[in-house]
Amino acid sequence: MKSVNLFGSLSLAPGLTRRSALALGAALTGCATPAPPAKEAEGWQEVPLPGKRRNQYRRVQKEGRVAWEAQSERAASLWRRPVAETEAHPTWVSFSWWVDRLLPASDVRESDREDAVARVILGFDGDRDRLSARNRGLFDLAELLTGEAPPFATLMYVWDREAPLDSVVVNGRSDRIRKIVVDSGSAQLGRWRDHRRDVVTDFERAYGEAPGPLRFVAVMSDSDNTQGRVRAWYGPVRWGV
Repeated sequence: MKSVNLFGSLSLAPGLTRRSALALGAALTGCATPAPPAKEAEGWQEVPLPGKRRNQYRRVQKEGRVAWEAQSERAASLWRRPVAETEAHPTWVSFSWWVDRLLPASDVRESDREDAVARVILGFDGDRDRLSARNRGLFDLAELLTGEAPPFATLMYVWDREAPLDSVVVNGRSDRIRKIVVDSGSAQLGRWRDHRRDVVTDFERAYGEAPGPLRFVAVMSDSDNTQGRVRAWYGPVRWGV
């Protein structure tokens, strides 16, 4: 698939500031057009992000577990699975990841350094009429560029270099993306980390309201902002009621 040069495209939009362009880049997370099928498994598929180099995802064995290995070098792309309507109202999600080293200088609290060695991403539907005028404009432009509307609200579970555990971080470029830090620092490197989260409680804590229907689940390791290199392994992501 030929990537869209995000900032080249945005330069054609009159009055769009660099800050707005960066906000649009955040809004595009999860709504890019899927790449041609290559290494799909059980509905999972790589989703490139416009203007970004792509990660490499492959199926491997890691310390006795079947896993997806994500390799990211100055890159960002998702490994994503759509959620059926019958599964769209989970109360819990479970996942595991293995990280061998952190990204120097990364910080999910700072827009210019907002890379994470590992993330699990939940995209939710909702009433777009409730969006601010600015967010509606960004969503409309994102849909124009990719052919797919962004999720109404995105909740990410992340491993950060130093942000406090269990802290909630509102994305500096779009308040429709919020992150919960479930691992932080280097103490747990080099081992499997298993997590089970209450989706409803976490969403209500992050957004102050109940979640809408779950639209997709994804994993992503990214290194585009810090221009670094990182590798992570992801076990199965499961959800239910």
